[in-house]
Amino acid sequence: MLVVALNGSPKPNGNTAQSLKIVLQELEKEGIQTELLQLGGKPIFGCKVCGKCAQSADRSCPGHDDELNPILQRVFEADGILIGSPSYFSNMTPEVKAFIDRCGIVNGANGRLLTRKVGATVVAARRAGTNFVFSSINLFFGITEMITVGSSYWNMTLAHKPGNVQQDEEGIRTFQTLGKNMAWLLKKINQE
Repeated sequence: MLVVALNGSPKPNGNTAQSLKIVLQELEKEGIQTELLQLGGKPIFGCKVCGKCAQSADRSCPGHDDELNPILQRVFEADGILIGSPSYFSNMTPEVKAFIDRCGIVNGANGRLLTRKVGATVVAARRAGTNFVFSSINLFFGITEMITVGSSYWNMTLAHKPGNVQQDEEGIRTFQTLGKNMAWLLKKINQE
């Protein structure tokens, strides 16, 4: 089994990445392969709704020449997907939004590739906006027929400077529980 985590923060080792790593550590303890991919800060463009993905039907987005297609391929190969984003003015980063829009369209144009995959959201914020980011990403999981994993609290941390998440004891416990719950669900699904 493989879980791919997307770091939507432009900071490769900021609080979002560190939060994702806490979840990934729990998955690895359960024998699940993980991969952390950097999404934030990359030149990834929004969907043009050009329809080329439906014409090519090759699990890619031929409408843009950017860095998203290799990420899409890993996501479609994975059993589980973690999407992490900091709160930018009470919503996700533009790279996460571009990913969601384009991945959703490519998914639909290729026979609903994400159906029954396991998804979870991880959010970091200085002070506020986490619920909007959490909800927005979870709506993507819902419309693509993914199974969303929860934890003992919303999967978020309040952390301003890189590394502050390491002082958020409740956030760490929440991410650890999320990893354990995701591992449990993946194992249940793969028993069939």
